[in-house]
Amino acid sequence: MANTMMNVCIGCLILLLSGCCNVTFANQKKDKITFLPGQPKNVGFAQYSGYVTVNKSAGRALFYWLTESPSNSDKNPLVLWLNGGPGCSSVAYGAAEEIGPFHINNDGKTLYLNPYSWNKVANLLFLESPAGVGFSYSNTSSDLLTVGDSRTAEDSYKFLVSWFNRFPQYKYRELYIAGESYAGHYVPQLSQLIYRRNKGIANPVINFKGFMVGNAVTDDYHDYIGTFEYWWTHALISDSTYKSLRDSCLSGSSQHPSITCSKALDASEIEFGNIDPYSIYTRPCNSTGSMRRRLRGRYPWMSRAYDPCTERYSSEYFNLPEVQEAMHANITKVAYPWSTCSDIVGSYWADSPLSMLPIYKELIEAGLRIWVFSGDTDAVVPVTATRYSIDALKLPTVSNWYPWYDKGRVGGWSQVYKGLTFVTVTGAGHEVPLHRPRQAFILFNHFLKNRSMPIH
Repeated sequence: MANTMMNVCIGCLILLLSGCCNVTFANQKKDKITFLPGQPKNVGFAQYSGYVTVNKSAGRALFYWLTESPSNSDKNPLVLWLNGGPGCSSVAYGAAEEIGPFHINNDGKTLYLNPYSWNKVANLLFLESPAGVGFSYSNTSSDLLTVGDSRTAEDSYKFLVSWFNRFPQYKYRELYIAGESYAGHYVPQLSQLIYRRNKGIANPVINFKGFMVGNAVTDDYHDYIGTFEYWWTHALISDSTYKSLRDSCLSGSSQHPSITCSKALDASEIEFGNIDPYSIYTRPCNSTGSMRRRLRGRYPWMSRAYDPCTERYSSEYFNLPEVQEAMHANITKVAYPWSTCSDIVGSYWADSPLSMLPIYKELIEAGLRIWVFSGDTDAVVPVTATRYSIDALKLPTVSNWYPWYDKGRVGGWSQVYKGLTFVTVTGAGHEVPLHRPRQAFILFNHFLKNRSMPIH
């Protein structure tokens, strides 16, 4: 810790002597949020938001929102949170309805404090990525039609490098990356990029320690097998449809399903009925009629995001002009409204590797901390899909499958492998912190401390 603080101080001294420190902290001060409309009184933490340019020639800029810890913010680690889609906003989901300190009331205008916010133990950095998602933008319209995994990882890395220059107090601080759903691609790929570029640096500015992903898209083949099995074993589809899915989809790409595979997926959607596949045992938000989704996109069983009524509150709140002004957002005054997910970005996704498992193997070998968690009532990227993907890594077991507890009740199950910890959260859907906020907070605490889940 002493060496870390010395590095930070020396860095600031150099900046100060060069006349750059004043500029750095002026930019940081410009991003500070003094008060959000509808915010509760007596909020005890600092928050910042704004833009970081990641490509000057194209005019690509990514929007971030930092919510610091109410106490020990100068010592607590930094956690970068990414939502998936692809094309969905980390502000709308991760921040506003999952792990952030503020959640939005049903009036779409006022906020309330989340008692299980992860910023109680870490400084949270939410990033809307890639450009075209949320408030993030590009002045080159073709960027929205050609974005994919590779550019998203590169732009996110450039964002971090520039962001640390704007916030030098976080240089050398422990950094973890977390996310869910299609961030099962974003998180490992960005982690790999940081790891590789840190190689050979004795004390890297980006002090990356590990990552955690939930209900994560991981491997096409195993995701397919596990998803179809989940649908069938949870009585969502018929025997004949299950057989059709297995016969017609497993031999092809989920990015470009065959005609027969598409027909089987359509049959599955009809057999599902009016349920929320992201949380199969909770009531869907029905006030505007049927919530049955058109299953589409990169993974044919995935629509863009979990869509309870809470998503509507984000759409209302973040489109308020006074909110955008307070957050230093929408500075280019775009002609279209802010949305929770970008259909353009999601529909034109350009590159997506079939599997993240080779990256897992590389980063496990590197000794990084890796946790994978799964809500067990999600039919979109279900627990069975995750288990098949983990099994394919063929890791030695350190601790066999066991129940973990919260106040004497089973909170889920866990298995510890050499280099990876897997945790389930019982009764949680696709967005684990939304459905089981207390259990998700316990999970996050144990991840940060790298301790096995509680056994009583």
